[in-house]
Amino acid sequence: MASDPFNHPNSSSSSFILVGIPSLEASPTCLGILFCSGYIITLVGNGLVLLVIGLDHSLRDPVHCFLGMLAVIDVVMATSIVPKMLSVFWMKSTEIGYVACFVQMFLVHSTTSEESGVLLAMAVDRYIAICHPLRYQTILNHETIVRIGLAIVVRALLFMVPLTGMVTSLPYCHSRVVPHSYCEHMAVAKLACADPRPSGRYSVAMSSLIVGMDMAFIAVSYGMILKTALGKKSCRKAFSTCGCHICVMLLYYIPGIVSIYAQLFSSSVSARAQVLLADLYLTLPTMLNPIIYSMKTKKIRQAVLRMLFSRRVHA
Repeated sequence: MASDPFNHPNSSSSSFILVGIPSLEASPTCLGILFCSGYIITLVGNGLVLLVIGLDHSLRDPVHCFLGMLAVIDVVMATSIVPKMLSVFWMKSTEIGYVACFVQMFLVHSTTSEESGVLLAMAVDRYIAICHPLRYQTILNHETIVRIGLAIVVRALLFMVPLTGMVTSLPYCHSRVVPHSYCEHMAVAKLACADPRPSGRYSVAMSSLIVGMDMAFIAVSYGMILKTALGKKSCRKAFSTCGCHICVMLLYYIPGIVSIYAQLFSSSVSARAQVLLADLYLTLPTMLNPIIYSMKTKKIRQAVLRMLFSRRVHA
């Protein structure tokens, strides 16, 4: 593989080279099977949720709208990284174009912000449904849901547009080898021959603000739910629902937080651990979300069974 093109000054025709997972390059088949299996489960699970919500007109409650948003975000998030990862692992297609790299970066980091926003919206939805059931339809009407969706997207754009501008304006005149399996922000910015710390500080500060605020509101929402449910007949059901939701959130937030701050202390965290953590928090929740959230939702579970049963009968 020629290295000359990657030492030229920054231009839109330049490319980057993705390493994959550092120190695990010798196991491409196993890694490919692992991520491919997870990606198939993600597509099938989230696709089934979207299909059922789209076909069944009884699934128009706010919670189902939020589940639909989550499914779309999960598909975009996984699709933005896994196909390219598989081409790196299986076909040794490690090159990614300059524009494609930054588009991938934008999609990855914007969808992580949107995912966090939808998780918060779902926690608030459950809080209103359990603590204020008589006002549920009034508070979470169609216009409110649309506004929440727009706010989630706008927040992600307000975070990512400045960050993308900061990273694309850096000159890349040295190595183009990205020690990562996708175009992660800091992994790319560190290749610049100018100081990448301003974009790094901005990314960490905004990520901490978004995650910190969302987690705080989610914790308050579930705390109020459990407080309201204690001593009632619905207590066991509320604990079961909240427990499943909280487990998925921890699987999403903990690797994400560790991954963010591992970038600041890269000397004490191996490159392999950093990449695996980043891959974990982008791929594992997208696979588990349709199982935990949607299949634990009674109406969606019944709609899936009806769809499968009617198809079997007609067959």
